[in-house]
Amino acid sequence: MIRKLRVKFILATMFSLFAVLSIILGIVAALSYRQVISDADSVLEILSENGGAFPDSYPEGNGSADKSGGTFFFGFRLGSRLTEELPYESRYFVVALNGEGAVLYTDTEQIAAVDVETAIEYAEAVWESGRTSGFMGNYRYLEYSEGTGSRVIFLDCTNSLRFFRTFALLGILVSLAGLAAVFLLMLFLSGRIVRPFAENYEKQKRFITDAGHELKTPLTIIDADAEILEMDLGENEWLRDIQNQTKRLAGLTNDLILLSRMEEAGDQAQRIEFPLSDVVEEAFASFQAVARTQGKSLEGHIQPMLSLCGDEKAIRQLTTILLDNALKYSQEGGTISLTLEKKKNTVRLSVYNTTPSITKEQIEHLFDRFYRADASRNSSVSGHGLGLSIAGAIVAAHRGKISASTEDGHSLQITAVLPG
Repeated sequence: MIRKLRVKFILATMFSLFAVLSIILGIVAALSYRQVISDADSVLEILSENGGAFPDSYPEGNGSADKSGGTFFFGFRLGSRLTEELPYESRYFVVALNGEGAVLYTDTEQIAAVDVETAIEYAEAVWESGRTSGFMGNYRYLEYSEGTGSRVIFLDCTNSLRFFRTFALLGILVSLAGLAAVFLLMLFLSGRIVRPFAENYEKQKRFITDAGHELKTPLTIIDADAEILEMDLGENEWLRDIQNQTKRLAGLTNDLILLSRMEEAGDQAQRIEFPLSDVVEEAFASFQAVARTQGKSLEGHIQPMLSLCGDEKAIRQLTTILLDNALKYSQEGGTISLTLEKKKNTVRLSVYNTTPSITKEQIEHLFDRFYRADASRNSSVSGHGLGLSIAGAIVAAHRGKISASTEDGHSLQITAVLPG
């Protein structure tokens, strides 16, 4: 249990950190990409307003800063790269088209990486797309009407996009390195964090075991004294009540000790291969007479010749607990069905029973200690609410899983899946 708690703690921490880093990286990347587009559109706007070229001079004052645009985030400008040096930094080419999309002329003097044929191909692709702005490779373009035709301006954004991609890649790498570092730290620190819980849990188990053994002696003495008094005084309802309550306490004590031992044993429990089908068949047969006297139908579907490597006594008790639980909580005339089968690399032991009523909320607590679906605890059904807790501990000790489900609120199926 402590190991599962530690694993869940590490997973929750790593998932939370991953989610936060993903959101931060996503926001920063989106703003950075938006800035690239904003700067490129600002340059294209200046070029379109001046016939596909930069003006010879800027007005006095802020100059190009008046047209810088920039990206706004909660009212703050994130900046712009538009300066008086922009005409010398920018690489672009222009293609003029008539009303039918035919190329009238091209201007590639401001760029060396694009020739006339390539410029025409880009312009024709833009015309066919029907879009007025966007990206064509690493080129941001703007198409606007001019007279009876149109003009397309392409701005080289290679450096800006390369910087954006490098920034994004570095962000991802740094985040992954951070996640790895936090994971290593959590592996080291989680042991210390859960240590107080582990110590308290171990103390609780030791207390249950020690208290159980201490209670056994006085309970045995009380039971023996009651028998001696019965021999002297004859049968008496008060003595009979003392004996019944003593047996009940002894059964509760034995269940608590068994549960504590199963949890302590865990993976260290001794395992040998035994005939599983025979063990389940024997346990099933012992309940047939009980079911018949209670007016209930008991069916068994046991696949023959199945074997299992584990604790034979514990598996026998698991089968007994599941059948006993099904008989206790099924109504008169109800149906109980046991199924044992092998599926792939697992062995499935399931017990189904009809019941007057059961809710999903009750199912979630079935394997809790001292939990009983009969909340009033005034029914004639005997038990301490430890049976399914012991069943869960037995399955966990065999590295398996146990679950409970209902389809209609009037039936219960408990399934134990064991590695076969």
